[in-house]
Amino acid sequence: MDENMTAMILRVIERAPQWLRHDLESKDDSVRRRAEETLAAMIADALGNGTAENSAE
Repeated sequence: MDENMTAMILRVIERAPQWLRHDLESKDDSVRRRAEETLAAMIADALGNGTAENSAE
């Protein structure tokens, strides 16, 4: 993984909405899985489009 990719992933995580952060900590497996899938989709979108600007909104 190069520095640009790492920086892009970090920007996505930094911009993750509070509900997503909360759900990632959930003890409920389905809630946590949904949050993980959402975060993965946000990261994939940012990597695919070369930007993290709109991926977390």
